[in-house]
Amino acid sequence: MNKEAVYHRPKDQYAYIYDAETLHILLRTKRGDAHSVDLIYGDPYEWDVSGWISSIVPMQISGRDELFDYWFTEVKPPYRRLRYGFKIASGDETIFYGEKGFNDTAPKDDIGFYFAFPFLHENDAFTPPEWVRNTVWYQIFPERFANGSDRNNPKDTLPWGSAEPTATNFFGGDFEGIIQRIDYLVELGITGIYLTPIFKAHSNHKYDTIDYMEIDPQFGDTETFKRLIDTCHKHGIKVMLDAVFNHSGYFFEPFQNVLKHGENSRYKNWFHLHEFPIKTKPRPNYDAFGFVKTMPKLNTQNPEVKDYLLKVGAYWLREFNIDGWRLDVANEIDHQFWREFRTEMKKIKRDVYILGEIWHDAIPWLSGDQFDAVMNYPFTNAALNFFAKDEINAEQFCNAISHVCHMYPRNVNEVAFNLLGSHDTARILTTAKDNREKVKLLTAFQLSFIGTPCIYYGDEIGMAGGDDPDCRKCMIWDRQHQDINMLNHVKKLISLRKTYPIFANNGIFSFLSADKETNHIIYKKENEKEILIVIMNNSNNSLNIAIPELNLKDLMIRDICNEKEFAAHAENLSISLKPYEFKFLLINK
Repeated sequence: MNKEAVYHRPKDQYAYIYDAETLHILLRTKRGDAHSVDLIYGDPYEWDVSGWISSIVPMQISGRDELFDYWFTEVKPPYRRLRYGFKIASGDETIFYGEKGFNDTAPKDDIGFYFAFPFLHENDAFTPPEWVRNTVWYQIFPERFANGSDRNNPKDTLPWGSAEPTATNFFGGDFEGIIQRIDYLVELGITGIYLTPIFKAHSNHKYDTIDYMEIDPQFGDTETFKRLIDTCHKHGIKVMLDAVFNHSGYFFEPFQNVLKHGENSRYKNWFHLHEFPIKTKPRPNYDAFGFVKTMPKLNTQNPEVKDYLLKVGAYWLREFNIDGWRLDVANEIDHQFWREFRTEMKKIKRDVYILGEIWHDAIPWLSGDQFDAVMNYPFTNAALNFFAKDEINAEQFCNAISHVCHMYPRNVNEVAFNLLGSHDTARILTTAKDNREKVKLLTAFQLSFIGTPCIYYGDEIGMAGGDDPDCRKCMIWDRQHQDINMLNHVKKLISLRKTYPIFANNGIFSFLSADKETNHIIYKKENEKEILIVIMNNSNNSLNIAIPELNLKDLMIRDICNEKEFAAHAENLSISLKPYEFKFLLINK
């Protein structure tokens, strides 16, 4: 047995509180090394004359990636405390694994050998807002979605869609435009919108804030914004704003004060300044976002800065009843700031959604004391590499997504923000080299996966575009230039997600097979009453695909995309798929 690959640690994604009475416990072993794993567990204070009283329960493989198998089980400790270890069998070898390492037997008199979960405190549980699990998001770049009023157009505003987007041009998108298009969002099935920054700023993207307490005049005023929030809420749509707390803009008043007064500025400690006088060339002599001179980094460990930003967060929650904060460049801000931010925001609105922009493994931010979720770029990268770019095969994709599923606890994954594109990335149609069938397959995976999916404005009508700023084109509203077939495809997927809870988060996700030769995948989502089987052919060949591992004989199977029912008359079922076709099959147990 490869003992070096065996890993477990309490109070992270390997042992966590799922709900008030349930612990989820996982163990990692080398892929294919162990043929069985059992959990040995008991209350640390229950003993009899023979020693510590324990129970044993078999664990199941919940997924595997390129290197490891992940074994899972859940337990409900009657006294909300637990000591536990693992019995691992590989061929003729059986070992026992606990906090003290490996042993040939399971000790009955040494409780210290076992891992400890001292107590299930409800306030230690990760408790994201319940509504997020059922939300389908739509990201809006306000400057480019719709121009509803000419009265607030910026200087030199161009006619809508009359030019290619640049880093400096304006087309006049505003709040009024979003309000006027609310029926479009409702018809699409959207239940949450994420707005990139709306605060007063110099640029068209607004990530260079001038005033955090003021709406940028090009978008409208506070009355219009309140009307937007009320309109969205009336139609069952939540609203999430973008908070740029890592850095301000160049024209932010405190930074202007530093530029003017240098070492004598009362705001000099609001930023990370290396020396005086302040210089912007060839690189700024102060910390910034990247090396962008117009985005000086804020010192969030300064009590004045911290108080100011917490007041900003509270103001927009309290005064406008927004539903979430997306936190820009969240990984470059200190953890203590985010802990205090969460505490203050949750005091005002308990079910506010706090989402961090982190592009890598984010477990340090997801212990329940900082963020509710992060933007799930590991999911994004795996999905794009397989469906859109053909850079990995089906087996590699299965490994990558299984790894993603085991990066975080299950209750974290259920609210993970799963995007395929954004204002920071090329559009998915362009990434897929204009292959619309591959984009359909990509969105079918996204919307049938666990988590909370987000559609970037215009992707649902087949808009194309390369990297920033090309991905920030004006929304196309002329139906003659929209891909209506793509639009109906996305509408159908969102409708399925709403109609069948198992299609969303009411089912445990796992792969059944992945064939690197034919490039097809099969996965399932299962709960106590139903099984959803998804078969996807990510190739330009027609395939006849056998569904493995499940005995479906004499069960009624419903094709929920085509609303057809049929019965399987043999234990094994095969499905024929055209190139880039997929099937959603629902089975009642």
